[in-house]
Amino acid sequence: MKFDTLIYNARVVSPNEVIEGQIGIKDGKIVAVGEQLTEDADHKIDAHNNYVMPGMIDAHVHINEPGRGDWEDYTTGSKALAAGGTTSMIVMPLNALPARTSSEEFRKHRDIAEGKSYIDFALYGGLVPGNLAEISQMAKDGAAGFKAFMATTGSDIPGEFHNVDDYELYRGMQEIQKTGLKLLLHAENPVLTDRFAEEKIQQGKTKIQDYVDSRPPFVEVEAVRRALYLGKLTGCRLHFVHLSTGESVKEVLKARLAGQDVTCETCVHYLTLTRDDFEKIGPLAKCSPALRSKDVMETLWDEVLKGNVDLVTSDHSPAPESMKHSADDNIFDIWGGISGAQNNVDLFYDVAVKSGRLTINQFSKLISENPAKVFGLQDKGTIEVGKDADLLFLDPDQSYTLTKEDMYYKNKISAYEGFQINCRVTQTILRGKTIFDLADGFDGNPTGTFLTNQNVSSKVTE
Repeated sequence: MKFDTLIYNARVVSPNEVIEGQIGIKDGKIVAVGEQLTEDADHKIDAHNNYVMPGMIDAHVHINEPGRGDWEDYTTGSKALAAGGTTSMIVMPLNALPARTSSEEFRKHRDIAEGKSYIDFALYGGLVPGNLAEISQMAKDGAAGFKAFMATTGSDIPGEFHNVDDYELYRGMQEIQKTGLKLLLHAENPVLTDRFAEEKIQQGKTKIQDYVDSRPPFVEVEAVRRALYLGKLTGCRLHFVHLSTGESVKEVLKARLAGQDVTCETCVHYLTLTRDDFEKIGPLAKCSPALRSKDVMETLWDEVLKGNVDLVTSDHSPAPESMKHSADDNIFDIWGGISGAQNNVDLFYDVAVKSGRLTINQFSKLISENPAKVFGLQDKGTIEVGKDADLLFLDPDQSYTLTKEDMYYKNKISAYEGFQINCRVTQTILRGKTIFDLADGFDGNPTGTFLTNQNVSSKVTE
């Protein structure tokens, strides 16, 4: 068989080992992996002894189109992800406007993304007050899962995404359980966080440490426990997004060991930045849950090292730079969200693998293999025969300092600007085609396609 493409001089990161070898690609699929492939190829790529890994699957991305494309649109967001080695993203139903909480909006958003995304994409639907009748149809439309906020979110703007109360959460779980899809939860107790914030503001305490103090770790842990119990009662499959504490992960593990179908993720920033970094960086590092102390971060790292965290994501939540400032320096008035998707792979590799905490195979499972399994992207996530040829090249010996000129975001701001990162993504391949090269930039037009959750597709369409 003649390959379309042969990648050689590669350190191939397969599921369980690193192979000094080659990858043969035909019709967008991996057809051979070996130490010395003898078949000819139409095109050959010298990997220059880079690691060649499965492209990252970022399961937590905010693209703000339609309605807020000036925050981030599918073209700029997917370019940033591709430049960072991500080949598939799963997009949250907010902060687009209107939010993706109905079948009509789901289909509109899917149509917008097709032809604009440089990487493959899946979409979550939203669970909000009053939309139970839309859940089944969004599942049939191809939703990868559903997202709900236990924490307060939204505004008075028509079409905005709003959080659910406990009653709405319980009823939503009952409805989502019928689809077989997962409910993704932002777990923080809204009564506590809102009242703590009110206290701080009334006292004139509006600095960074005051914001951190208004969202202490226990508000996350309590919400996780409550959601797990409701999930147990309803049989709804759950996934907790952006957990920031080891104690929360332990609650998920206990439920899993007791038989619940539940998974969880954390984000690069919770494994990289502390509340002390927040003070140094300023509002660009504001997020919720808030960045934690070094001690709490280490409890989270402990759970990652034990294999109890299923995946690592970006929670890329962009906004215009003007929304990262306040006239009276009130941190509570400033938009919360970290732009970080372009540095998922290199920054996380730096703090996880170069530090000696994780092996490169463990790293690859967290960013590629496990997300594919959790969200039913069966053709993605590993370098194996039959899988899509979605690949990233990582030079572990190249260091650079992140500047605005490196960024592909619509708004070139990032909490990581000025960081020295001690590795670099040099090439990204989607289904056998190079879509980004560090030296040459982007090649051709967007070719990303819509992905569905194959784990439950038969049940959804019954």
